Amino acid sequence: MGNTPPLHDVVILGGGLAGLTLAMQLKRREPDINILVLERRAHPVPEAIHKIGESSVEIGAHYFDKVLGLGEHLRERQLRKFGFRFFFSEGRRDIDQVTEIGASRHLSVPSYQIDRGIFENFLAIEAQERGVRFVETAMVRQVELTNGEPDSPATHQVVYEHQGAQHTVNARWIVDACGRAGLLKRKLNLAELNDHPAHAVWFRIKDRIHIDGWSDNTAWRERCDPQARWLSTNHLVGAGYWVWLIPLSSGSHSVGIVADPAIHPLATMDTFDKAMTWLEQYQPLLFDELDPKRDLLQDFAFFKRFSYGCKQVFSADRWALTGEAGLFLDPFYSPGSDFIAISNTYVTELIAMDRRGERLGARAQIFDQLFHSFYDSTMVLYQDQYPLFGDPEVLPVKVIWDYTYYWGVLAQFFFHQRLTDLSSLAALRSELAECQQINVLVQAFLRQWSLVSQKRNPAVMLDQAEIPWFAELNRSLNDDLDTEGFLARIRESHLRLKQLACEIILRAQTDHPDLQAGELTALLPATADAGSLSNSARMLPETVF
Repeated sequence: MGNTPPLHDVVILGGGLAGLTLAMQLKRREPDINILVLERRAHPVPEAIHKIGESSVEIGAHYFDKVLGLGEHLRERQLRKFGFRFFFSEGRRDIDQVTEIGASRHLSVPSYQIDRGIFENFLAIEAQERGVRFVETAMVRQVELTNGEPDSPATHQVVYEHQGAQHTVNARWIVDACGRAGLLKRKLNLAELNDHPAHAVWFRIKDRIHIDGWSDNTAWRERCDPQARWLSTNHLVGAGYWVWLIPLSSGSHSVGIVADPAIHPLATMDTFDKAMTWLEQYQPLLFDELDPKRDLLQDFAFFKRFSYGCKQVFSADRWALTGEAGLFLDPFYSPGSDFIAISNTYVTELIAMDRRGERLGARAQIFDQLFHSFYDSTMVLYQDQYPLFGDPEVLPVKVIWDYTYYWGVLAQFFFHQRLTDLSSLAALRSELAECQQINVLVQAFLRQWSLVSQKRNPAVMLDQAEIPWFAELNRSLNDDLDTEGFLARIRESHLRLKQLACEIILRAQTDHPDLQAGELTALLPATADAGSLSNSARMLPETVF
């Protein structure tokens, strides 16, 4: 009897962002649950240069704050993000003379720039204080899975090495959160390529990049209140790429170049010196800022092909994958922590069901289908879209569309705790399917528009805080809705997307009457034709174009 391996309710492989947040969510839901987290790195991990994925958006920020109860840490140790901001600054040093997309003031729902080293060190300590067993420098050597229904006594087995000794543990559930190493993905042959071959290079500089100081134009500086553009996730954009600037509370700044290899090959930027030469040509103001600070470089890395899918992430056989161990989309719009939040919520629900003795088969399959549906819907925002990123006429419209879809549908499901509400999902099946279909067609239409647009780049700020319905859509995430209110909210979002699609077609065809919207127009009722709308009823603001 003394040789029987210890039994845990859940063993989580990987103690990074996905694994630690899952452990904490499980503990909040099931206080008596026995969780072991195995992390291969030594703690504390380094600040500033631990991992990329520093920018959060609304779902991820809400998950950390409200679902996990980490709001105090976010407000005291991390930086509140000043939204997302874009500059069409390719080849330019006069940033005050190009089109800027962004908000002039904070919107209602906060998000954060997160130093992953600071955050993951905090999470490891906090998880242990909440009763999670956390073992650092643990190398997983073997995982044996068993099949079984809820009433089966069979358990999985994990063998790991720690401080020179080998340990064996049994587990009712195993969750792979070990990132791109993908232990279960490799074991079960779940890896899946997608059609988004973009690459990224990134580095950290031990200094602030104060984009607000890139111009001494007082009027330009005073467009924002506070005058703190540096706190935004700043995007410097051009055809086929975008450059991120993300500040870290440790005092460093994260810089990344994300590109379509058909337009900007990885070989042109896969070392720091090459990246600097590339920046000198495409984003010279950033080059000017960084060139004297080369000695402050903290790290440099790249992914050749960062985006991938996964055949299955949740199983009724009591295993799951979460975070980058499962799938990864694209860093544009910072969806990484959102998908951790969504995945962890499904895993938590399945484990809670199992602990109640309920059968998991149908529910695990449905959750897996839903999660892949969210992945597919979001992938459409990126795939084949990089060529239009340098278009100052089309990208601002795309950003409004993409956030209307995100805040109006997916974020509503998460904020109002409806991800696992299958009755609401069933009631909304037709609306959600049509939203998904319209999104695919709008993205295709945006590509066609950009092929013919004039790409005018005037010195204006397209201020999203001054679009009343857009700011209200963000605020509405904080509403407290009953089931009927929630169903009405999603149906309202469905109609809003239809009207916005009409206006996008009208905006494009005003300049380009021959631009065809065919299949998309067929989904939009004649009564919602944007051409029949009065100016006061329109959603897209007037622009200078």
